Amino acid sequence: MNLNQIGFQLYTCLDLLKTPAEIAKTLKRLRAIGYTAVEACGVSVSDEELGKIIQQEGLVCVSSHQNGAMILSNPGRVLENIQHLGCKLVGYPYPAGVDFGSAQSVQALIANLQRSGEFFKNAGYTLCYHNHQLEFRKLDGKMILERIFEKTSRDVLQGELDIYWVQYGGGDIQAWCKKLAGRLPIIHLKDYQINTENAPQFCELGAGTLNLPQIIESAEKAGCKWFIVEQDVCPGDPVDSLEQSFRALQTMYS
Repeated sequence: MNLNQIGFQLYTCLDLLKTPAEIAKTLKRLRAIGYTAVEACGVSVSDEELGKIIQQEGLVCVSSHQNGAMILSNPGRVLENIQHLGCKLVGYPYPAGVDFGSAQSVQALIANLQRSGEFFKNAGYTLCYHNHQLEFRKLDGKMILERIFEKTSRDVLQGELDIYWVQYGGGDIQAWCKKLAGRLPIIHLKDYQINTENAPQFCELGAGTLNLPQIIESAEKAGCKWFIVEQDVCPGDPVDSLEQSFRALQTMYS
């Protein structure tokens, strides 16, 4: 992995992104740290304005998490939005409203992902499924995340593994990288620790228990091109946490 393949997820800094001026200031700080790429998500401005700010601050947008319901019901509208960002990867962020205890509900999700994925593929984009822990439930004896990828075409739906949630769900991160070989253009890098209350907790890269060099190596073997740092909860200023994570990767790969 090269340092120019490392990006950050805007979700980490949402509290600092409430106005265009705040967005520009925060992105400037992150660019100064050494980040060159960003993954977008819903912020307080339009994708058109966000795209301009990202470009002005010397960053490249490589992916965007868009509204999940809209991805499935109105992919054309999503396409209109992301064209302003310059990215080619569309992240399906969360299966809101899906009953993972219902085979019918899961099958409807899979069918909709296949249909929308075909739309994006035909337009020159790639739809990527971003997992949480709930997809590691079993339904009729099979893990739901396995169902999703087995029942969709590999050239239509690809993966965006979130390694924290794979760990949280009891999955094997490196095995999942191998399972998604040729189908893993982007990955979320996080770390995982047990806190003083004996509960799992997000932490900066290198501060937790995940074997990041081995995970990154497995992702690279699977063809991963973008490594996106995200921390859902930070102990203080999220930019400080993102800097700590970047420095950890810098130490490993510079």
